[in-house]
Amino acid sequence: MKHLFSIVITALLFTNCKPESPPIENAVKDQLLINYVNPFIGTGGHGHTYPGATMPFGMMQLSPDTRLDGWDGCSGYHYSDQYIYGFSHTHLSGTGVSDYGDILLMPTNTINFNNGSNDQPGYRAHFSHDNEVAQPGYYKVLLDSTNITVELTVSKRSGIHKYQFPSEKEQVVILDLDHRDQLLDYKIQKVNDSTISGFRHSKAWATDQRLFYTIQFSKPIKSVTYQENGTAISKNYKYQSKQAAVEFNNPKNDPIYVKVGISAVDVAGAQRNLEQEIGAKTFEQVKTEAQNTWETQLEKIVVESQNDDYKTNFYTALYHTMIAPNLYQDVDGRYRGMDLDIHETQEFDYYTVFSLWDTYRAAHPLYTIIEQEKTNDFINTFLAKYDEGGIMPIWDLSANYTGCMIGYHAVPVISDAYLKGIRNYDTEKAFEAMKHSATRDQLGLKSYKTFGFIPVEEESESVSKTLEYAYDDWTIAQMAKAMGKNEDFKTYTERAQYYKNIYDPESKFMRGRFRNTWFAPFDPYEVNFNYTEANSWQYSFYVPQDISGFINLLGGKDQLEEQLDELFTAETETSGRNQADITGLIGQYAHGNEPSHHMAYLYSFAGKPHKTMEKVHQILTELYTNEPDGISGNEDCGQMSAWYVFSSMGFYPVTPGSNQYIIGTPLFDKATINLESGNQFTIQAYDLSTTNKYIEYVYLNGEKLDRSYITHNDIIQGGVLEFYMNDNPAVWGSREHQLPKTEINEHLIVPVPFIAEGDVAFKGETQVTLNNIDEEATIYYRLGYKGEFKQYKTPFTIEKAMSLTTYSEKNDIKSAAVETNFYKIDPNLSIQLDSKYANQYNAGGNDALIDGILGTQDFRTGTWQGYHDEDLIATVDLGSQKVISTVSINFLQDQGAWIFYPTEVECLVSKDGKQFKSMKTITIDTATKNDDVLIKNMAFDINSESYRYVKIVAKKMGELPTWHLGYPHDGRSWIFSDEISIQ
Repeated sequence: MKHLFSIVITALLFTNCKPESPPIENAVKDQLLINYVNPFIGTGGHGHTYPGATMPFGMMQLSPDTRLDGWDGCSGYHYSDQYIYGFSHTHLSGTGVSDYGDILLMPTNTINFNNGSNDQPGYRAHFSHDNEVAQPGYYKVLLDSTNITVELTVSKRSGIHKYQFPSEKEQVVILDLDHRDQLLDYKIQKVNDSTISGFRHSKAWATDQRLFYTIQFSKPIKSVTYQENGTAISKNYKYQSKQAAVEFNNPKNDPIYVKVGISAVDVAGAQRNLEQEIGAKTFEQVKTEAQNTWETQLEKIVVESQNDDYKTNFYTALYHTMIAPNLYQDVDGRYRGMDLDIHETQEFDYYTVFSLWDTYRAAHPLYTIIEQEKTNDFINTFLAKYDEGGIMPIWDLSANYTGCMIGYHAVPVISDAYLKGIRNYDTEKAFEAMKHSATRDQLGLKSYKTFGFIPVEEESESVSKTLEYAYDDWTIAQMAKAMGKNEDFKTYTERAQYYKNIYDPESKFMRGRFRNTWFAPFDPYEVNFNYTEANSWQYSFYVPQDISGFINLLGGKDQLEEQLDELFTAETETSGRNQADITGLIGQYAHGNEPSHHMAYLYSFAGKPHKTMEKVHQILTELYTNEPDGISGNEDCGQMSAWYVFSSMGFYPVTPGSNQYIIGTPLFDKATINLESGNQFTIQAYDLSTTNKYIEYVYLNGEKLDRSYITHNDIIQGGVLEFYMNDNPAVWGSREHQLPKTEINEHLIVPVPFIAEGDVAFKGETQVTLNNIDEEATIYYRLGYKGEFKQYKTPFTIEKAMSLTTYSEKNDIKSAAVETNFYKIDPNLSIQLDSKYANQYNAGGNDALIDGILGTQDFRTGTWQGYHDEDLIATVDLGSQKVISTVSINFLQDQGAWIFYPTEVECLVSKDGKQFKSMKTITIDTATKNDDVLIKNMAFDINSESYRYVKIVAKKMGELPTWHLGYPHDGRSWIFSDEISIQ
């Protein structure tokens, strides 16, 4: 018996333990890692990055500006451009909205305040990429039209320009505060013979950005010429000038060094930042310090590979994860808060530029591994913003809430950190702030809390918001559970299941619920107002908190695999609205935008990890390249890059808050993560090649890994992860007990029933069918506002206008009750549309203009019928001749959304439908700029005569006005109309 027992033990050891072998060495660098960073990656295409000098998470981004506006000019630089306008001190990295470009300096050889964008002589200069160098912390370019060499380097809050002019004559530096965005207030003040200081307050994405500056020149100022209302003057007593031209005494033609400090607090802060960070240091000293700092940063992860492009892509990606968020605090601890007041703290560093809709997915999880101290600072910053502005940030920029993007994704950042043991902040206050974000009433939350989903007619992007709120709520639940807050755990676990209420069991897609029916007609390829920068394909897999529950809805793991296969092999074209963010397409998988980022890893949850390996390898090698156009979409403040950093090491955080990293496939022979604790975690891949992308088996710290994921503790404790690769899909990771899992199995909800069949606006009668995704739930309904609820068993008929209220119940648990108003259209009334409305703005279909349902001020809620670049021609047939006194129709104007009133509206009437008589034409000055959202009712007096037909002809504007943002892109207007009323 003892002999048999020893055989079993020996067999187990042989099976699960790796034979003795020499210890695995950590990865070592073969040269300076900054040499592998190519800051030009992402400056082409739609990457929206900049190539200039900045420090890790620094306040200053000193970079050339080649573009003044436009979507691909968000960072101020695009690789396809040929002219540099100057060098400004703030830039955004990879965003989809433009801002910054503050305090522009441009060395030139003549005083000319025109920037040259109008193709007239100006201070801009031609340049060539052949004479351009970009490295971490350093930038250099030759302005070949003036033969001036420019070099730039930085510290955290200040920087140095170095200008080498071709001769001692004609040495001019233009200071332009009226650059790129709208100027609100400004000041240029000559302090002494070497210093200029002032401020620039501006309005763009951040509607009230305040920046102060001080500029010190290495050579005496000979003269300053100011531009005031088009006139060049030599004095600036009233500080009315937005531009200045500085000339120097420099008889030996020495390089001119320009030291610049910036602050969001005041000029004294800018001066102090410059003095303490740079002071008397030389350009080379500051450059060396910057590049040494970057080298230390990049050494946090060391990779080995024979493929230099892979290493360049990796270290450029790692670099891009480290240039945002940005420090927003002076050296003395002062900063401008979300209330625009000045605050001070020595307890933590305060930051801005939190692109949280993007970065909560992978960038912040990456920081929990390699930037734990900064993660504490980020969370303390969130809590400070909560105190100052009343809510944690969603997308904040320079002490401004931008109102951009959806969700409350500061919440998962905090929860993920807390559950990983990162807790150097007030955890009780953090939990309070998390709940506060989740309990507001704006942005659809009131409906979400009431109904368990957001109806289309209540809020735009209702599907995306419901899904992302549900995930955020799950992270609140997980933190509540860890803190012993049982009631909160129950509440937010229930809310985390609200995704079930927008799952359509027939199409198997996440769909908008419009008046408790499914938004129709439905096209999963259509980009419309139900989704955020996406279509249904790109959002229907977003249930990271309950992938097991999602699998059950689909019908099992095979169905998930099948749905993923269809996703990756679908046609790449989209329909509906043009959405520039939807890029990097493999089928309908859109790697260029964040909602797709976890999808390739879902195959592992379906028991098909080899398909995860295939797709991840394809994305790594095809959608990231060592070229200016080397990122398949907006880089998004580090998220696109964080996906690459994680995935190239062989794993990815599909569900932040679960502490799991799902294994994909490694791209490097070896990688070592050097942790702040001093521990190292090394990933070794054997027999890796372009064909050997499949994992045969894995060892973790010498033990066979019998699961297809690793945990956060596995990494943080340090150790070795070994991948053994081959060229054929293996069974590793496909067995049931090896699969990753996220699952909600407590406090299960009963989904809300929906109207499967029936017209909310109908003629005669409509038959109503109710359904629920949970077939075991009992459905109850009530017609009208009085009486008892009945159990639903069979379809029923509605013959008049009334309300329908319905809910479901199972195991004594009830769903929310949802009320739908049914409208009866005069059966004699019909409408003929000679114009084609956009499906995404159909407002319910052909009868929308006569259904009695009025549109609200938000065009995205589905109650307006939209016509793009065409006239509206609609004829209403009353069924017989009737006396008509007035005819009216409503139109919406939201110029920022390209929705304009028609230029003219004509009302015509007819007795026979052939001969029409014009009653009146109303002309509208629709091109006048107006930022308000307006509804105009246009009424026509018919003089109480008898007619059968009423025709409305509304003329489009067509080409947008020259002042409109869409004009340079050949934009065309929309007409949004609703409800032709005939009295």
